[in-house]
Amino acid sequence: MTDWLPPLILATSLLPAVATFFLHQESHVWRNTLNLGGALLKVGLVVFMLVEVAGGTLHETRIDLVPGVFLLLRVDALSLLFLTLSAVLWLLTTVYAIAYFDHKPNLSRFFGFFSLCVFATTGIALSGSLLTFFIFYELLTLSTWPLVVHKQNAASMRAGVSYLLYSLPGSVALLFAILWLESAAGPVEFANGADFADLDSASQRWLFLLFAGGLAVKAAMVPLHRWLPAAMAAPAPVSALLHAVAVVKAGAFGFVRVIHDVFGIERVTDLGLGIPLAMLASVTILYGSIQALRQTGIKRRLAYSTVSQVSYIVLGAALVGPLALIGGLAHLVHQGLMKITLFFCAGIYDERAGIHEIAELNGIGARMPWTSVCFSLGALGMIGLPPMAGFVTKIYLGLGAMESGAPWVVAVLAGSTLLNAAYFLPLLYRIWFTPPPDGERPGERPLGIVVPAVITGLGAIAAGLLAGADFSPLGWATLIVERHYQP
Repeated sequence: MTDWLPPLILATSLLPAVATFFLHQESHVWRNTLNLGGALLKVGLVVFMLVEVAGGTLHETRIDLVPGVFLLLRVDALSLLFLTLSAVLWLLTTVYAIAYFDHKPNLSRFFGFFSLCVFATTGIALSGSLLTFFIFYELLTLSTWPLVVHKQNAASMRAGVSYLLYSLPGSVALLFAILWLESAAGPVEFANGADFADLDSASQRWLFLLFAGGLAVKAAMVPLHRWLPAAMAAPAPVSALLHAVAVVKAGAFGFVRVIHDVFGIERVTDLGLGIPLAMLASVTILYGSIQALRQTGIKRRLAYSTVSQVSYIVLGAALVGPLALIGGLAHLVHQGLMKITLFFCAGIYDERAGIHEIAELNGIGARMPWTSVCFSLGALGMIGLPPMAGFVTKIYLGLGAMESGAPWVVAVLAGSTLLNAAYFLPLLYRIWFTPPPDGERPGERPLGIVVPAVITGLGAIAAGLLAGADFSPLGWATLIVERHYQP
C-alpha cells in the first residue's frame, strides 16, 4: 500500500483551482500554465497508476475526521477506469477551453470552478467508502452550478435553478440512504460491501430505491432528466464536461458502485432489483432517443442523446452479468470519447460559424472539413457502426442480456440503434450532401479548438479497432470484471 499517491492526484486539480481564483483576469499565462500543468501532471500520475494496478498493486489513503468517521481514497481497477477518462478528457477540454474563450471576461472564475469540478470528479472516482463518495458527489453539484450559470443571462440562470431543483432532492435521498444503511451496518467500504444482517428484505428494497433515486438525477434517467437539456445554456466546454466526464458519469458510476460494491450481485438478484432497474434504463434509452428526434437545435439534440446513451452504462450494471457489465463499463469511456467529440464540434460550429440549429448545417462539411469529419465520427460511433466504439458496447450489452436471461434487451438495443440513425444521419446528410449558402467561409482556427476534437474522434475509432487489446477500454473493463465481479 502507498498512502501518498491518492492525495497527490487530488492535489493536481485542487491546487490549480484555488490558485486560479486569485489571479487577475489578464493573467492569461499564469492561468493557462496552472491549469495545463495540473492536467498534464495528473495524466502522468494516472499512467503510472495504470501500470501499478495492472500488476496487482493497490493504493489507499485513510484520513480520520472524527472517531468513527473517515475519508477513504482507494485506487483500484474500477476507480482507474473513471479516473483515466476524467484525466485525459480534462486535459483536452482545458486546451479547447483556452482556445474557445480566448480573452473573454471572467476566465479566472471559470477555470477555478472548472478545476474544482474535476477535483470533485476525481474524488468520486477514488472514493473507497460511501461517505467519501457522498462528500465528493455533493462537491461536484456545488462546483458545477457556477459553470452552468457562467454566461449570467436569463437562459443560463433558469438552467442553474433547474439543476438545483433536481439535484438537491436527489442529494437528500442519497444522504438518507447512507445514514440509514450505516446506522444499521456501520461504515461501508466498497472493498468489503455492506452488512445487511440487521435489515429485513423490505428495508433493503427501500434502501436500494433511495440510492437509485439519488443517483438517477445526475445520471439523467427518466423522469429526473429534464435539468440536462436545460443546461445546454452553458458554454460549449461546460457542455462537453457535463456530458462526457463529470456529472452524468458520476451518477452512472455511482450505480455501478452501489449495485456491485454495496449490495452485491447475489443480493440484487435475490431481492429482484436488477430487472426493474434495467427496464427503467431501457425506457430512458428509448425515450431519450425519441426526444432527440424532436429537437431542432444541435446541442439539445445532443443532450437528449446523452440522456439515452448514459443509461447504457446503468443497463450494463443492472443486468448483473459479466458480459453486460463489461459492456457497460467500456461504454463509460466510449460514450465519453464520442460525446465530447460531438460537443467540441458543436461549440466550433457555434463559435466560428454562428450555427446553432440543425437547419443551418447545410454544406458546412465543405466549409469546415476538419470539424465536420470529427462530428461525423462521433455521430457514427453513437449509432454503433463498426468498427466504432459504440458498436463494441452494443455487442457486449446484447451478449450480456442473453447471458443474463433478458433477451428483450436486444430489442431495446436494436430500437435504440434505429433511433440513433434516425436522429444523426439527417445531420450528416445536411453537412455533406447539401449545397452551402453563399458567403464567407468560416475559419477553423485556432488549432486549440480543432485538435482536441481530432484526438477524441480518433480515440473513438481506436477504442473500437483495438478493443481486443489489454490496454483498450474494453480490455480494462474485462480486467475489472475478472478481478472483482465474477460470480
